[in-house]
Amino acid sequence: MKTQNRHIIIDDTTLRDGEQSAGVAFSLEEKLDIARQLAGLGVPELEIGIPAMGEVEREEIQAIASLKLPSKLVVWSRMRRDDLAACVGLNVDMVDLSISASDQHIQHKLKRDRQWVLNSITDCVQEALASGLTVCVGMEDASRADVAFLMNIAETAQAAGASRIRYADTVGISEPFGVYEIIKQLRAATDLDIEMHAHDDLGLATANTLAAAVAGATHVNTTVNGLGERAGNAALEEVVVGLTQLYNLQTGINLQNFPLLSEQVARASGDAIGSRKSLIGKSVFSHEAGIHVDGLLKDPNNYQGVDPAIVGRSHQLVLGKHSGTQGVIHAYRQLGIPVNRSQAQALLTQVRGFVSTTKRTPLAIDLNRFHQNLGVLP
Repeated sequence: MKTQNRHIIIDDTTLRDGEQSAGVAFSLEEKLDIARQLAGLGVPELEIGIPAMGEVEREEIQAIASLKLPSKLVVWSRMRRDDLAACVGLNVDMVDLSISASDQHIQHKLKRDRQWVLNSITDCVQEALASGLTVCVGMEDASRADVAFLMNIAETAQAAGASRIRYADTVGISEPFGVYEIIKQLRAATDLDIEMHAHDDLGLATANTLAAAVAGATHVNTTVNGLGERAGNAALEEVVVGLTQLYNLQTGINLQNFPLLSEQVARASGDAIGSRKSLIGKSVFSHEAGIHVDGLLKDPNNYQGVDPAIVGRSHQLVLGKHSGTQGVIHAYRQLGIPVNRSQAQALLTQVRGFVSTTKRTPLAIDLNRFHQNLGVLP
């Protein structure tokens, strides 16, 4: 499916929601390095912290601001005057003022009512504007909120002077068809920019983010590697490639140097990347099955749905139980050792026995030994 060519703004929240992952704490140097790399990829907005957390957090936010990156800087705040006061004077561009939108949160967390929520939005947004900040009104738990009340929030936010609303699937229970419909309704009801904030509790954060963009969202939140609370957020790499490749929605982000950033975030978070994690897992562009390897050697497009070069990767042809003779011939050619089809068949027998026993792909030293064994095999 392709849609009209349109630009979607990525607001990456690795340094805010990503760091809210249980057990994750970035050092200042790690934050600065991650911010630089995100900006270097062309990410236009960075959500970089929560000023109300304290003086250290504010100093780190100011340190990121002092880098003078080309990216717009956003901070997160509860819809409270005392939290908002902590956001002033940090040299950032925007504040996401977040407040509960669902009755579940309003009644059972805030112990308030809907009118109190609307009054708080009016008061805090106007105060933020008076402080020189542009405002996004974050609708926390929007995916469990009454749709009519979301429209009231949007109307109140716009009247107060906000420039954006954030639709937050806070507990990660949305699905793409429902997201598409609600964002479409919001798009028809307000002139404000609309941002999608998805969590991955059901494995649908990227799908929900793409659906929101197609439905008319102007901004989407992501994190590097999908880092984030609980199951994480929509992954930057998945969203960028999905928007461009599936829907012709442009982001202006170049992911060719993404592996360096991905590895940096993985180290800094202590959160290992699964070998099968889409686009960045070590095995996702690896091929073993004989029919796939043969097809790739003839033309990569035979078994290539995503060009690995987009994310700075390349195809890796590995030998294993399901390899064929063409894979063996190719592997030995890479080592500068020519083998014919008959020799390849004999080598394949050794390869299959080796991987069944060791549970790993043979290395060059193993392949050389198998080749040496050809002379002594019966």
